[in-house]
Amino acid sequence: MPAHLVRPRPRPRSGAAPAGIDAVAVLRRTALPLMGQLTLLTDRLMTELHAREPAYRAAIDTDPGDVRREIQRSLRHSVASLLDPARSREAAFACTTRIGTERAARGLPLDALLHAFRLGGALIWQALVDEVTRHHPRDAHLLVHLAADVRAHIDEHCARAADAYRTAEHELTWRRENRRRLMAAALLDGAIRIADLPEAAAALGLPERGRYAVVLVAGGRGGVPAPDGAPTVWHPGPDAERGIVALADHDVRRLAEHWLVSAGHGSGVRVGVSPAVEGLAAVGGARRLAETALRICPADGGTVLLDDELPAALVAGAPALGTLLADRVLGPLRALPPADGALLLDTLTAWLDCDGSAQRAAARLYCHRNTVLNRLRRCEQLTGRSLTRPTDQVELALALHAHRLGGHGAAPTTPAPSSRSAG
Repeated sequence: MPAHLVRPRPRPRSGAAPAGIDAVAVLRRTALPLMGQLTLLTDRLMTELHAREPAYRAAIDTDPGDVRREIQRSLRHSVASLLDPARSREAAFACTTRIGTERAARGLPLDALLHAFRLGGALIWQALVDEVTRHHPRDAHLLVHLAADVRAHIDEHCARAADAYRTAEHELTWRRENRRRLMAAALLDGAIRIADLPEAAAALGLPERGRYAVVLVAGGRGGVPAPDGAPTVWHPGPDAERGIVALADHDVRRLAEHWLVSAGHGSGVRVGVSPAVEGLAAVGGARRLAETALRICPADGGTVLLDDELPAALVAGAPALGTLLADRVLGPLRALPPADGALLLDTLTAWLDCDGSAQRAAARLYCHRNTVLNRLRRCEQLTGRSLTRPTDQVELALALHAHRLGGHGAAPTTPAPSSRSAG
């Protein structure tokens, strides 16, 4: 037979491409009726979430209308992306991203969110299977070719929701921490408005009313929790870590010792503690008092409770006056050769610290009692102050505090005479 009369035989169907095209056609034909069933599908998914996901159960019980709108919007975008992926895919992903962001803001657990997306995906797949089985049973086998694609579609939406959730959660965490920092700074600076106190208390987890103290830790590690669970909020300062402590029934002195040891006892760590004050509104004033306590803390380390060092605090609080007082009262002693001046100042300090006992001062200074008395008489002669006159004793004591502080509020270079200072 001539070649031009031979009718070419049709090629055998490769199967994959035509079957894929047929499967997509079946998918779109089957998905179209689902657009009219969105209300029914939404009801089913809400019922399933209420029964199987406790976090969504709480959300549905609280605001069912909000959850219904969210579910119906998501289902509508999902079905639309099956009908026309090219035009609807990005809108569907945008809807998923929005849901992930909103649910993070409302505190819904991520696992619950992903569970909801998987349940929704399974619901749509089952609806497709039911639709083709009822109306196009001969085409049901073609859906098998798309099962993996539908699973991948669901997984991609879960990934988008998780990414949006984590991004929003990170942003919310940063905002909460920044808000806490701002609130703590406003309290410590005394710049917070009375109307903002309830918000600050809630943000920091502190009671609005009650007893408070402020602790400053310089040269060591702040952020140490108080013992016995006394709530403490730490905030970095320019020269020291600053802690706001809700005292309740806690003892300020014991807490101060706790911070000193925890921050690094014996390593030059200095701790200043304010007196107890009433209410969050007084924290700014307590911070200023704690700074004064820190200024009079020994430079080689220790802890000072301002309640124990009020005379020194008076001098530290007015450094210019302290300089003037030290110059006027102790000027003649400081004008002596350094060794002689230091000897007389140390003797006067020891005698005052020992409550006016020459015997105890001598033991502290490793010398005879009469030596102490001779030095004290010389101090009286040079300063023009009598150690038997109470007002002169007060003046000398304050002048010595100013001398140790350097007359300008700086930390002293030698330990303060108070036996109540640790370290």
